[in-house]
Amino acid sequence: MATITAQMVKELREKTGAGMMDCKKALTQTDGDMDKAIDFLREKGMASAAKKADRIAAEGLTSVVVNGNDAVILEVNAETDFVAKNEGFQTLVKELAEHLLAAKPADVDAALASTMANGATVADHISAAIAKIGEKMNLRRFEVKTKTDNDAFGAYLHMGGRIGVLTVLEGTTDADTAKDVSMHIAALNPKYVSRDQISAEEVEHEREVLTQQALNEGKPEKIVVKMVEGRLGKYFEDICLLDQAFVKDSDQKVRKFVESKGATVREFVRYEVGEGLEKREENFAEEVMNQMKK
Repeated sequence: MATITAQMVKELREKTGAGMMDCKKALTQTDGDMDKAIDFLREKGMASAAKKADRIAAEGLTSVVVNGNDAVILEVNAETDFVAKNEGFQTLVKELAEHLLAAKPADVDAALASTMANGATVADHISAAIAKIGEKMNLRRFEVKTKTDNDAFGAYLHMGGRIGVLTVLEGTTDADTAKDVSMHIAALNPKYVSRDQISAEEVEHEREVLTQQALNEGKPEKIVVKMVEGRLGKYFEDICLLDQAFVKDSDQKVRKFVESKGATVREFVRYEVGEGLEKREENFAEEVMNQMKK
């Protein structure tokens, strides 16, 4: 039985990027054979990637990358906030963003099947990162946007990437103005650019809810209609970007701010890490103890 030295463990770790305890285990299992230990870790890495697929990855990062007239916003998930701060994870997010900008795949499935500059598919590249970092990660969603030379992208990341916003303004090339709009969107989370994007069904549904609300308050029917239209206006202010009071100057609406710059808002995308996903609740101390036992 070969003696496993600290130097061997260090060498294997540098070659594979795997954790120290995993490297020691691999060398023990393969009787100190470095090449076999690398194979063992690669196999184990892919196996653990598959095994971790049922775990919920609700942490992670959003990122926005602009390259000329193209921009991408993406969300890459991990299981813990700890890994989201990992340099290897941040590098993965950057690599995926650059690939998505270049390849412009139609959707996540097409993105995962597409081939990166290193010759690996996106799915395999993520699996390799999982093997190194030891935690489930996935490309959750992305959107690629294009503009003309007469437009501006507003790229904004809040809280180090917990929230990412990409806005496209037409009629101005001022990226600072577009970024101000994106900062507002990060803070107030509008659903639409303007009222005309809201479906007639949603407006009617809200009108019915507000009407019933007013009637239940005992208001006379003749003033209910007027009240409902007033409340409907307030509802639009809550969910439509252009109707919201601008966060940097609450005396004016976003519409007025954008118009003062000779611009219009074409569209925006706002991602918040983990929104709509169930988070994994585990005892952190217990998790550390479990790692130590392996």
